[in-house]
Amino acid sequence: MSDSVEKRHRRIRSFVLREGRMTPSQQRAMDELWPQFGLDPNQALDLEATFGRQAPATLEIGFGNGDSLAQMALAEPERDFIGIEVHGPGVGHLLLAIEKHQLTNVRVYRHDAVEVLERCIEDAGLDRLQLYFPDPWHKKRHHKRRIVQTPFADLVAQKLAPQGHWHIATDWQDYAEHCLEILEPHSQFKNTASQPPFIERPEWRPLTKFEQRGQRLGHGVWDLLYQRCAT
Repeated sequence: MSDSVEKRHRRIRSFVLREGRMTPSQQRAMDELWPQFGLDPNQALDLEATFGRQAPATLEIGFGNGDSLAQMALAEPERDFIGIEVHGPGVGHLLLAIEKHQLTNVRVYRHDAVEVLERCIEDAGLDRLQLYFPDPWHKKRHHKRRIVQTPFADLVAQKLAPQGHWHIATDWQDYAEHCLEILEPHSQFKNTASQPPFIERPEWRPLTKFEQRGQRLGHGVWDLLYQRCAT
């Protein structure tokens, strides 16, 4: 990645850090479990050494409280999961879920996702990248802060293995259309929908409480699944 693209990612962040208060149990998890499950954003990630095996790797950006990520890790023990989240209480909540379910196939970054991808993830190292319900930055003047931009798509293509998948879900139709504008013409991705451009929610993505509430209120959710081109 060129210096100009890297600086652009660092200058315009796609998130605002609103740090809530951790519960005592979340703080305990950070104190006791982070040394085992937390990852250093300043070091390259050796997946085989970290998980003690060779397995397909899924990376999720912005896992929120981590409930759905923990469910996925529990349902797919043959797959390794890397979660990225900047909000401390969400990280603590996921660590508690890891402890509760005795998950060995999850590791966590508490850092900016773009920097993690740039610094830590080896090229073609990921089998799947998940971006669920990112901040839509719905005001037009804020669209430049949306994480899905062409330079970011270039970076994702670099980190996904050939035929790896990028799965996006959003409850903002405008954001879904924005993603289509970025990814449909991208030379490194193809839309896998049998009836383009959207897919039905795949079985690996749990239905969240937030999503269930939205469905009751008549809100839509748009899933996109792109595959990294083989060459």
